[in-house]
Amino acid sequence: MGNNSDIFQEFEKHLMEDEKPSQYFEEIAEKGIFNKEYPLTLLGDLINTPQSPKHHPEGSVWKHTMLVIDNAAQKKHLSENPKVFMWAALLHDLGKAPTTKIRKERITSYNHDKIGAKLAVDFLKEFTDDEEFINKVSVLVRWHMQILFVVKNLPFAEIDNMASQTSVDEIALLSTCDRFGRGGMTEEKFKEEEKNIQHFIKKCKQHLEQKKNNKIN
Repeated sequence: MGNNSDIFQEFEKHLMEDEKPSQYFEEIAEKGIFNKEYPLTLLGDLINTPQSPKHHPEGSVWKHTMLVIDNAAQKKHLSENPKVFMWAALLHDLGKAPTTKIRKERITSYNHDKIGAKLAVDFLKEFTDDEEFINKVSVLVRWHMQILFVVKNLPFAEIDNMASQTSVDEIALLSTCDRFGRGGMTEEKFKEEEKNIQHFIKKCKQHLEQKKNNKIN
């Protein structure tokens, strides 16, 4: 495929221009491109990384990622930075390969958001020295799980830290693509996920507004 600069530009072209970028990535995956050299192997590792059949009936992390980038391609026009958004969609679950374990007969990937943020930096540094771009992608990867943590009132929710690095709306947009990128999605499930997204946005903004008012008072 050429040198790293050529690879980066080709990936970006398909991420930004294709209606379904997954078709391109599936095609080159079949040729074994992701099994050959680092850092492409970081994506290749996702092909054989399993997920919980209950939450991800589509199968591997790779299959999930392909659904997510296709969703993102349809929504990137809503993003504050479509280029960053599309790369974040592609790399959002890099952390699942090293963190996926079977615990008590359950497939888990604890902290894959944190590990994935670091891996996204490692991946992109092989292709570009644009540190601002790399950081913005990494930030979206880092916080993409917050919708689950906030909506379910889990102790991992970090609204203040998240909002200090990126916007609630941008995380909500990526999360929409992520949550919709699953197998077996019915109309009812889509509505449920959309409801969760709106609840996440409302809860975050209420929290931030309350914090702002407390400072004023």
